[in-house]
Amino acid sequence: MNRLLLKLAMTVAVGSVFHSTPAAAQVSPTAKKAARVRITRGSERVRITQGPEIERADPDFAIVRWTSSNPGGSPEHRGIVRYGTDPKDLSQTASSPIRLNPDHSYTVFRVRMDGLKPRTTYYYTVDSTESNGKPDGVKSTVKRFTTR
Repeated sequence: MNRLLLKLAMTVAVGSVFHSTPAAAQVSPTAKKAARVRITRGSERVRITQGPEIERADPDFAIVRWTSSNPGGSPEHRGIVRYGTDPKDLSQTASSPIRLNPDHSYTVFRVRMDGLKPRTTYYYTVDSTESNGKPDGVKSTVKRFTTR
């Protein structure tokens, strides 16, 4: 009887691993939930709802993260960071492709900037485009951070 219960418990434990929802496991319990809003291009302006902020800044690279209302349009977008050591000359660019989930009311962008100098202050702004390069209306003010 004990052996049968042990087998049953093992089957349930292994089955729960294979039938778990990985996306749900990745959501932070402290993350604020965005209101579910359907955005139709032209009827409501796409906007940044969180950030942009520096997720990580090391001596030679940094990662910028921001959340925007779902821009709609094509499912392929690109998060773009324009940066430099002078706030009036943001001539360096880093970008990262992302595929939108049309069922979500928001999109989280993460872009890594490589080749940075240690202990240097950088200024940056973020925006995003559709895969064809067409801006989707998201643009931040100029922010700053310092590498370690």
